[in-house]
Amino acid sequence: MTALTGFAKLETVFDTPLLRALNLSIAVLLIAVVGGVYWYGWRPLGETSGDVTLGVSAAASITRDDLGVPHIHAANVEDALFLEGYAMAQDRLWQMDALRRRAAGELSEVVGAATAEADREARRLRLRRIAEAQERILPPQDRAAIAAFARGVNEYIGTHRDRLPVEFAILRYDPRPWNISDSILAGLEMYRELTPGWRAEINKLQMLAAGDPAKVEFLMPAAAATAPQPGSNAWVISGAHSSTGKPILANDPHLEFSLPSPWYLVHLDAPGLNVTGATIVGIPGVVTGHNDRIAWGITNLEYDVQDLYQETIDLNSGRYMFQGHQEQAHLERDVISVKGAKPAPIATWITRHGPVFVSDGDRQYSLRWTAAEPGGFTFPFLDIDRAHNWTDFTAAISRFAGPAQNFVYADVDGNIGYHATGHLPIRTKCSGDVPSDGASGDCEWTGYIPFEELPQAFNPSSGIIATANQNPFLPADAKAKSKDAALPPNGNFAPPYRVQHIRELLESRPKWQPDEMLRVQTDVYSAFHQFLAKQILAAWDRKKSNTQPQADAIAELRKWDGLMTKDSTAGLIATLTYDELRKAILANAAPKYKTGYAPNFLPAIIEKLLRERPASWFADYDALLLQSFDAALKDGTARQGSKISRWELGQFQALRLTNPVEGQLPLIGKYFDIGPVSFGGSPVSIAQYTGRIGPSMRIVNNLGDLDHSLATLVTGESEQRLSGHYKDQWDAYYSRRGLPMQFGKIDAKNVLTVHPR
Repeated sequence: MTALTGFAKLETVFDTPLLRALNLSIAVLLIAVVGGVYWYGWRPLGETSGDVTLGVSAAASITRDDLGVPHIHAANVEDALFLEGYAMAQDRLWQMDALRRRAAGELSEVVGAATAEADREARRLRLRRIAEAQERILPPQDRAAIAAFARGVNEYIGTHRDRLPVEFAILRYDPRPWNISDSILAGLEMYRELTPGWRAEINKLQMLAAGDPAKVEFLMPAAAATAPQPGSNAWVISGAHSSTGKPILANDPHLEFSLPSPWYLVHLDAPGLNVTGATIVGIPGVVTGHNDRIAWGITNLEYDVQDLYQETIDLNSGRYMFQGHQEQAHLERDVISVKGAKPAPIATWITRHGPVFVSDGDRQYSLRWTAAEPGGFTFPFLDIDRAHNWTDFTAAISRFAGPAQNFVYADVDGNIGYHATGHLPIRTKCSGDVPSDGASGDCEWTGYIPFEELPQAFNPSSGIIATANQNPFLPADAKAKSKDAALPPNGNFAPPYRVQHIRELLESRPKWQPDEMLRVQTDVYSAFHQFLAKQILAAWDRKKSNTQPQADAIAELRKWDGLMTKDSTAGLIATLTYDELRKAILANAAPKYKTGYAPNFLPAIIEKLLRERPASWFADYDALLLQSFDAALKDGTARQGSKISRWELGQFQALRLTNPVEGQLPLIGKYFDIGPVSFGGSPVSIAQYTGRIGPSMRIVNNLGDLDHSLATLVTGESEQRLSGHYKDQWDAYYSRRGLPMQFGKIDAKNVLTVHPR
């Protein structure tokens, strides 16, 4: 009784008007928070179960598995594509809208001045105009397929305007309807990301002017002179090398990391179509994956499909010279809407080569790009998705204009194959690695390399085909006739380290289990960095230093196996030494060039330099190596402390995935992000990693049992934080595990039954 009386007295003490007001305020705040979470986070989640009436011709369904992947069953292909658009909008509507705005140069309209420069570049590239022009010449079957997808997206927008994803509320705008040109824009944005050659032409031109031309050419040969860009891996082994007796095909495209993923997993099942895999957000069909007969994977071909031309042009009148005659450029005027600021006008002269795109001092350069040529964008994916054999498949990819790709193939009958694709310009009088004189007319394209003459292979005797962005025009990879091209192909072909190690691993054992392909995809060995470590050790042994930091670092390098694991100390030492060595070599070639630009192929060029050691470059290569090594140790000490044995590569190159909108919110933004997390790999490992670019997904197609194929995104199917599929694939991706790619047997977690209207 005494205790109860005491509590009563205590309650009386705290029962004051101020406390009651405080409690009421807290209660109101909690209700507001819960209400806001429900209204902006939970309510916009798309319906994944129950019944819905939509604009399909017959009953259909969208079955979601435990990863939220939509398995679409429809009465015909058009309905399947309609429901693909609907399902993708359920999961990725804001990402789709942001993607088309980025490509069209319309982000500033909803974001503000921060994206104005990106919008200006997109407008100068004329991506919206290119998309509209390409739409007008689409074959009827392609137009119908994209139109069906667009109708599905619009069905979702139209029925959910009162509960759109939270990004639209934060940025305070509504999405406009999706149309055919928007899907083309999504494809053109990927085209732009995979073909950034014009930047390197300017960089190389400036380096040539700022240094020794012979040395610059040595560092930046025409076949490796374009800008660093995303790569990929894809390989296939025949049944002779697999435990199943059937081919295994693996693919892990490397793109810039993003949250959500640029890829969307989907399964489409309709009469004449049964395909599963991944597509780029905004694009219908399946881009890489398998159907019930064949599987395929893709990597970027890296061929140079952009050329800059220095124009002799009067920017006031638009008159310019070509082959001794004056021509008139066409003026396109545009206005960029900028949220919270005045509209920004933009005017672009269009010459016979393309838009006057770049200014460098008094020099003006126009850009010719295959994407802007008539027929530069095509949509063969539905034909690929329905192909049943090599003949069907090659007929489908022969229509593929770009971005130029390597396609790797396998089928259930045991065949494997490879074919390069895309519109590849034929240059007869220039290599295209630096801007050409637009007035002379000496560097005009004379057509494209015929599809039949592109690199290809079918059932090679080795039973192994591998592509990792290497130059496929070399005999070691596939015979490339290219008889119409007077000059060797030009491109940003990757150094050979990744593809060589892929082949070494695949040849290292007689039989492979399908899931063991993940061990190859996630391999972080770097032959280049191990070579560099051995060069450092040899230089040290010839010119020993007595400093303790160097001795400790040398001890780490001596026991190193070349694996760029996230906890590797030696991997970080080799990485930092390469950075210093790269700067020293570039400074030697072009001492007045200060931007720090370096091409992708540079590691292979530096290896050649260190092996051959020409006196015209450095008098003492051992001194160069040890100076770079010492500078690297000082850098590493500043970053991670003086205890070298505690250094970690993964800490140095940590990965952080940031949600582009919610991640910017104060206080709560971090809950929408992933990381920072320690990350292993290197630019020349099979598991390629640069801090910005890495494996954007992993697929392993098991032709012996398609139901046991694997597919893993970096994050998840949904862009919405309260969805269970926002990042449910991240743990598997980070720990290098594969997730089931359900096909014939689907473990249904949710079923949305669709009735025709």
